[in-house]
Parts: sequence; structure tokens; C-alpha cells
Amino acid sequence: MRTRYPDVEPYASGMLDVGDGNLVHWEACGNPDGKPALVVHGGPGSGCSAGFRRWFDPARYRVVLFDQRGCGRSTPHAGDPGTDLRHNTTAHLVADMELLRAHLGIGRWLLFGGSWGSTLILAYAERHPERVSEIVIPAVTMTRRTETDWLYRGVGRYFPEAWERFAAASGVSGVTHDSGDIAEVLSGYARLTEDPDPAVRERATAEWCAWEDTVLAPEPNGTPAPYSGRPGTARLALVRICAHYFSHGAWLEEGELLRDAGRLAGIPGALIHGRLDLGGPLRTAWELARAWPDAELTVVDDAGHLGSPAMGDRILHALDTFAVRT
Repeated sequence: MRTRYPDVEPYASGMLDVGDGNLVHWEACGNPDGKPALVVHGGPGSGCSAGFRRWFDPARYRVVLFDQRGCGRSTPHAGDPGTDLRHNTTAHLVADMELLRAHLGIGRWLLFGGSWGSTLILAYAERHPERVSEIVIPAVTMTRRTETDWLYRGVGRYFPEAWERFAAASGVSGVTHDSGDIAEVLSGYARLTEDPDPAVRERATAEWCAWEDTVLAPEPNGTPAPYSGRPGTARLALVRICAHYFSHGAWLEEGELLRDAGRLAGIPGALIHGRLDLGGPLRTAWELARAWPDAELTVVDDAGHLGSPAMGDRILHALDTFAVRT
């Protein structure tokens, strides 16, 4: 199995004023004259980590990373319950990406990211297809309400005790595994993570992370606490932003990204999905590949949502292939 490229330090960074009092942190690394690529992190609200740089050949790519509103090094930070999230929606993030592209003087760029990052990539690319050269997505999601319902309720058929605890901790009654609107549970968490009492916020954050860990930890390449192991403020921001987005259907019409996949015509895409992804079942990637003729779907049999060495090989292969494409 291949190893990723060596880490490189950014040659430029900054804070971009995107309006509404928000400053978005960005950095660029690799070759300033190389092929432009944008890393779009997941979560929503996880922030970008230095490890993303290592997917790209630093001699051939000009890699741009940014922290989406409210997380990472962007300000104000959602870990502060006083931070207003009204101006933190999918449309705002798409506009931020376009502002960043113009700020850096980039004409077209490759987009890379998975999980929530893939939803944001698709939303941006369908809005600005002329600005996108290629797309590479490991772990495909479109954040349809049906997908959110699966992740925060449907998969509970495998973890009934953990799901009942997760639902109960939201403070919302009447939602069961068989009835009710899961958005009510997610909205309950959104309210709790904004509570003035830090103990209430911390309990809600811990319960949300415990559920996410329950779904991810059993994967073949899972870790014991992929969510709970994050630093406290970053963990609170992640849960708060996730609950904010998912309780509102990410401000997307149901099925919108799949419906408008025809707008991606002419953009080469590499979709790389683990067959064992319990939280994000393969069907989502399969449906997108069928609606987007220029995309190639690779199914990795030993990978879940968190990937595997074999999935890493496929990601590197896709990015290396696109690096030489003009």
C-alpha cells in the first residue's frame, strides 16, 4: 500500500472576511504555480487538519484548505454558545468558497472532500460548474433527509440501546425508532448545545459524540472514540454545527443535489466509497454515479466511513491522475 505524501507547511495563509461578522481561515501549500485544488472538510464543523495536505503531490498541486464558518481557526467560533449561527447555512458556505476562489485569483480548481464535505462540494459545483475542473469524493453523502434519518435513527436497529439513550438525551419525547420526526431530536440537541449552562452543553455534546462513536467505532479501521476524542471546544462546535445543519435538512430541497447532478456534465469525478460504510450506505454513491455520467465509482470492499489503506490508494491514484490533466 502506498503512503501519502510528506507533510508540507503552508506558504501563505489568511483570514477572509466573508461578511456577517465571519472571518474564514485559509491556507495554501505545495506549488504556488501548480494545479489549484480546494480541500472541503467534513462535519459539518470539523475544521480542516494538516493531514489533508498529504493527499496531494506538493510538486504538482497548489492546495488550498479552509475552515468553514464557526469552526477550526475561523471566527467567531461555534464553541462559544454566544456565536450566532443564523448566517451559517449551506448557501453561506457555497458563497464563502466562491469568495475565496476570487480572493486567491483562481479560475478553476479541483474539489476534494468526503462525508459532509461531499455535500458541500456538490452544492458548490452545481452552482458554479464553470469553476470546477475535477472532483474527488471519498465517502459520498448528499445530506438528504432520508440519509440523516438513517444515520440518526435507522442505523439504530443495530444499536438499539445506544439509540434509545441518544434520543432520550435530546430532551424530546414522542420520537421512537418507528415513528416521529428525527429532526425534532436533532433540534433538541441544537437547543441544548446553546444552553447557557455549560454542564447542559457538555452533556448534550457527550451524548451526541457517544452515538457517532457507536456507529463508527465497529468499522474494520475504526478507532475507539473518533468523535469523543476531540478537544472540548472543537467537539462542542462540531456537535452544535451538525445539529444546526441536520435539523434543517442542510437548507437543501430533498433530493436537490441528485436532481441537479446533470449540471456536473463535463466535470470528471472520482467517487470512492466503502462497502462497509454503515453510517453512509453505498446506495447514495451508487445513485450519484448513475446520475453523473462523467463520474467513476470505485467501491472499496474493506472500507467503512473512515476509510482503509486500500481506499487511501484509490484516493492517491485519483488525485495523481487528475494532477496531470489540464
